[in-house]
Amino acid sequence: MSRGQRGRDRSLTRDRIIDVALRIADNEADLDRLTVRRLAGELNAGTMTLYGYFRNKDEILDAMGDRVLGGMYLPDEPDAGPAEALHTVAHAFFRMMREHPSVVRLLTTRITDSRRALGGAMEAVLQRLVDAGIPGPLAVRCYGFLITYTIGFAGYQVPRRWGREDAADGAEARSRRRHFYHGLPTEDFPQVVSLVDEIVELPSDEQFESGLAAYVDGMLHMLTRAGVEV
Repeated sequence: MSRGQRGRDRSLTRDRIIDVALRIADNEADLDRLTVRRLAGELNAGTMTLYGYFRNKDEILDAMGDRVLGGMYLPDEPDAGPAEALHTVAHAFFRMMREHPSVVRLLTTRITDSRRALGGAMEAVLQRLVDAGIPGPLAVRCYGFLITYTIGFAGYQVPRRWGREDAADGAEARSRRRHFYHGLPTEDFPQVVSLVDEIVELPSDEQFESGLAAYVDGMLHMLTRAGVEV
């Protein structure tokens, strides 16, 4: 055992470091606020100690992405067909980003070659779509759309907490936002003021479901034309 290994805090592990890094990043929803110094402080460890586990912040960010993507959860129950499979995948991806808001930034700034991440968020998903009857090449296109649609929607919703029904302050935030739109001068914003109730719902879960349903309907039409039973 090396002198460095003997000096390590035995309670400090790579997994614990990733746990705390994810908590900080998710609470802040800003990866720039996750620094090695702050992470070390949260762990009651020295900054140099963390460098015994990760060479730099980039390695920590990669490990965070691998953890979240590799742990993407798909229900065990088989899907009834293509439509249900598309909904299953979309909801799984959306749930993952709701549980870890930092993954939105991670996915838009980093690329992973991790087998764990590719297994959980790529291989398992494509297999799910293929098992539901969607031909492989089209399954890739479907997943590509669901990834970009869900990332975009989650990125829009995260700072607009009034869109989430399960947010503790969702109702109050919605009321404040509605009041803000109502207070705009009608002569300058006639459409915004008259459509305030609908505009407030733009980042809502219902809006997410509406967009997803429209895409699924379009894909079912395409699959039917291709001779796939839906």
